[in-house]
Amino acid sequence: MVARPRPNRTFLKKELSADEASFEIPDSEIPIDIFWKDFHKNRSSHSREKLILYYAPLVKYVAHRVGSGLPSFVQLEDLVSYGIFGLMDAIEKYNPARGIKFETYAIARIKGAIIDELRLDDWVPRSIRQKAKQVEKAYRELEEKLSRVPTDSEVASHLDVSHADYLKLIESLSPISIVALDELWTGSDEKPVGISVADKVEDYRAVEPEKNVELEEIKESLADAIDKLPKRERLIISLYYYEGLTMREIGEVLGVSESRVCQIHTRAVLRLSSRLKPFSS
Repeated sequence: MVARPRPNRTFLKKELSADEASFEIPDSEIPIDIFWKDFHKNRSSHSREKLILYYAPLVKYVAHRVGSGLPSFVQLEDLVSYGIFGLMDAIEKYNPARGIKFETYAIARIKGAIIDELRLDDWVPRSIRQKAKQVEKAYRELEEKLSRVPTDSEVASHLDVSHADYLKLIESLSPISIVALDELWTGSDEKPVGISVADKVEDYRAVEPEKNVELEEIKESLADAIDKLPKRERLIISLYYYEGLTMREIGEVLGVSESRVCQIHTRAVLRLSSRLKPFSS
């Protein structure tokens, strides 16, 4: 018998913040399994609508997570609207026979839809993108020269700026780091390959054999690049992308300020980006 997908209510109730209280999780008595069966068998629009409404809290949950590190001019309502399309896509493509929980699959799709729209809107100023490329290039050149991870002082010297100015530069680049890791695994601007650091849920659409090989190479390179990060950067990447903690929560765990966590996170993202640049070209 095929496993019936059900939302993890304990997880959601724990993670949804107080300002999301009006966005309630549907009552557990709703026979959601009936709607899933009807949708898979008949592709019923009525059941599809019920499923969208039932799992809608996932969209606001993901939108809050993604939006927590974005500039204030990026509206939560816009992120939610982007995410709804990801939820609809997840419901259309979800296959319970694969053994993956729907929430896991849907969160990846929702986040992917939000990231795609942010990229299309290109909300990051060009000047910030140019600075990020300069820092990535510095990391890449120094790692090739030194055969190790360069220190902040070495990168600052390479960029011909003071250590204090370098730290300010990293802080100014924090907005780009929110979606940068997801952008890395697109393969190209036109043909996304469906991989992000946090959401390596398989896309079950058919792909060419050579694309499968490429995906495996990217996964291996990603794992290797993360393993080579300094310990604290590796920990923050893990807590943020895999454990789902916010920057503030990570700061509480590590005993540092939220701004310091953002700074370390940005530095880690730029290091990863510099090492994995071949896959984005």
